[in-house]
Amino acid sequence: METVWSLVIVILVAAAAGFIAWAADRHHDVYGIMLPVGAAVAVGCVVWIILVLAGAGYLTGMTWMPWILPMALGVAAAAAVPTLVGRVRIKHDLAALTEILKRG
Repeated sequence: METVWSLVIVILVAAAAGFIAWAADRHHDVYGIMLPVGAAVAVGCVVWIILVLAGAGYLTGMTWMPWILPMALGVAAAAAVPTLVGRVRIKHDLAALTEILKRG
């Protein structure tokens, strides 16, 4: 049961990081609020599952890995995914607007 609580904490920290990343991004009007949250939680959960299946949570000296590593990678995903998607989305929106204005 202790392992499940570590997943719950990882999800809460990753979701909080996603909300903070969305609020801090000045281009957050280009994408939805759930993009950084979903990316952070998905990365955190996948990393946690891999580490627990690998047995890292039960090895002496490695018990920190299913706690810290998924949280850190979730925070990194919350910061990186919106930046990448935001840039691409702005370029596509600008190209679509330019095409519409050229037709008119």
